[in-house]
Amino acid sequence: MMRTERTQLQTSGVAAEPSEPGAIDVLTVEETIKMTLGASRGELQMSTLVDLEAQLRSHIALLREPARKAADQMWHGGTKWYRHITRLDGIERETEQELSPLPFGALIEVQLMARDCQWLLDGYKENWR
Repeated sequence: MMRTERTQLQTSGVAAEPSEPGAIDVLTVEETIKMTLGASRGELQMSTLVDLEAQLRSHIALLREPARKAADQMWHGGTKWYRHITRLDGIERETEQELSPLPFGALIEVQLMARDCQWLLDGYKENWR
């Protein structure tokens, strides 16, 4: 695999190893979350927030599929399923919204998206038990 292809795969959130197609690059997702949650320490630049939002949307899109599959395996009358599916539906609704044009509002929205991404990532790493 060429270096540029490897870099593109890593930044898209997909694991760079060709032996694992469709695998989630956990380290890249964790790094994006860490950068997003630390974004308030510097100046609020909209271009940075827009970039972080795009990365988080991409990560959430990848993590959403395993989360939905996990919900399908749960008993649909249980509280665990209800909490899981309610949180997942909320995440999906939020990712459909446009980013606030105001820097502080955008920061809050991106940081909330990072927390949702962290919830999805934690579930993914734990195989949704």
